[in-house]
Amino acid sequence: MAFLVPPPRSSPESGDRAQWYARELGWATTGTSPVRLLTGLRFDVLELPVSAGHAVLRRVGRTGPVALAGQRMRLLVAAGSADELPGLLDWLEWGGIALDLSALGTGGHITAPVPPGGAVGSPGTAVWLRPPGSRQEVERSLPALGGLGSSGGDAPDLVRLVDAAATECHRARLAHARTHLWTHRPTGQPFAFS
Repeated sequence: MAFLVPPPRSSPESGDRAQWYARELGWATTGTSPVRLLTGLRFDVLELPVSAGHAVLRRVGRTGPVALAGQRMRLLVAAGSADELPGLLDWLEWGGIALDLSALGTGGHITAPVPPGGAVGSPGTAVWLRPPGSRQEVERSLPALGGLGSSGGDAPDLVRLVDAAATECHRARLAHARTHLWTHRPTGQPFAFS
C-alpha cells in the first residue's frame, strides 16, 4: 500500500516575506518555502565565499544590498551585470583562473533573506548584512558599469567591485591551499619547493 505525503505547507511568515518583497521593493518572488527572489529583473547577484566577501566589503566600502546565506555572500548588482562578469574577468586578467566567484542573472534566483526587522529562523537562514533601502533607493545603490549605479546613484563601479571580489576569492583560495599543504605534510619533513 502506497502512502501519499502531502507537499509541505508554507508557513505564515513565508507568505508575509513574499508580500513584503513585492510591496516594499517591487521584487518578483517565487515559491513559498523557501521564498526565492528572481534575479535578472531588478538586480543580479555576485556570489562568493563569506571570508572573501567580508574582505571585499572592507576594501570597497559602499556596495548595494548584501545578503548572507550559509557560507556564501551575495552582493546585489545592477540587472545585466551577470552577463558582463566573464568579459570583465578576462579584461581584468582573471580569465582562466579558478575563482569561487559566480553571478546569477536572468532565470536565476536566491533564497529571500529575512526582511529587515524580521525574526531569523534556523541557523543558515538567509539574512541581510546590508539590507535594501526603499524602492527608490535600492536600484540607485546597485553597482553597475560606470560607477553610477543602475539609476544614477553613488554605488561603486562594477569593474572595481569585480576586481576586488576576484582578488579576495583568489587570496582565500591560496590561504586554503597553504593551510591544506601545512596540515597534510609529513611530520618533521621540510617543505620542498621546485
